[in-house]
Amino acid sequence: MKKVSTAAVALTLSVAAVAGGIGFTAGASQAEATKKPKPVVQDAFDPLGPPMHQLRHAGRTVHYSDTGEKGGTPVLFLGGTGTTARVSGMTEFLRTTRQKLGLRLVSVERNGFGDTEFDPGLGFADYTSDVRAVLDKLGVRKAPVVAISGGGPYAAHFAAAAPERVSSLHLAAALPPYGDKPSYCGKSDKELKAYFREQIRDPRKWWAFPEDSPVRRIPGFTDTAEEDGARSYYLRGQLGDPSAQVHEQKLYCRRPGPDLSHVKAPAYVYTGTKDTAVRGVARDPGPLEGGAAPKAGDAQLRRQRTRRAVPPLGPDTAGHGRLRGPYSGVHRSGNEEAHPCAPGGRSRARPGARCDAGELRLALSVRPAPR
Repeated sequence: MKKVSTAAVALTLSVAAVAGGIGFTAGASQAEATKKPKPVVQDAFDPLGPPMHQLRHAGRTVHYSDTGEKGGTPVLFLGGTGTTARVSGMTEFLRTTRQKLGLRLVSVERNGFGDTEFDPGLGFADYTSDVRAVLDKLGVRKAPVVAISGGGPYAAHFAAAAPERVSSLHLAAALPPYGDKPSYCGKSDKELKAYFREQIRDPRKWWAFPEDSPVRRIPGFTDTAEEDGARSYYLRGQLGDPSAQVHEQKLYCRRPGPDLSHVKAPAYVYTGTKDTAVRGVARDPGPLEGGAAPKAGDAQLRRQRTRRAVPPLGPDTAGHGRLRGPYSGVHRSGNEEAHPCAPGGRSRARPGARCDAGELRLALSVRPAPR
């Protein structure tokens, strides 16, 4: 322990010296030394990514990350499929904004990924229970929920089961648990394991971004994504075992999705210009007429595996309203008037009111526009 501390102090001093803070140059005059700025050595360590924690709940160990000031605004962050609780570190390119807004990111690891043991008997309800336990431990009564990609169905189930704990719901290119099942749902576990084993064997392949992806403009983003993939599938000695991934994919096949009509928190959908998961939706004149909820099988939203930058959700989650910027805005479609949530997060059916999660469910359940 003593060696670690000594090494850390030595490293800190060396960084200060390189920055010009300490003038220990041989033969330097006193006058030259006084011109140099006084060394500023921090008295606390900066985190090397999201720090991990754990607790015992329902007979299992729940792993979670907690990033930001303890007195900051807590935000529940749900990463995409096959990610660990450290995936919130992939938003560190917005760290300055997060810190200025005083946001605290909390992410709870899902079944079988990273540090978390795999249990084939667990599902959405168990994850909701884990999230409740973590929020209780941290003393968080209510928080904005941000879900990326495959985190969408978990966010929907959590909001439906614990609406009193959701202050707002933010879905960024999130997979909807409504409509027709994905085509892979008809495949056997053996077929899916063969497919995903090849995909996750090399995390660089799993996290392969197109050359024109905007994330390539973010220094270190692809490296961080690949490192999370390695953590997810290899940390406990899983050696790329696809069982947890197949289990999660099968959870996405479950229908019907949760009923969100009783969730009153404002809801936002974010999309990028190449997002086929939520772009291009148009009104289905049948099930959406009169505001009626679509029935199972009446609507469909196709999802294609595309890669995109995480939109800057900070201002919305901090309660500052609509975002502005290249990846900003509530869901836009080819026919915006068909969408129950108008730009700015306003309800079309209830002028002056925020779009609620019930309307969001309709937004996620309409048919895709012809392409």
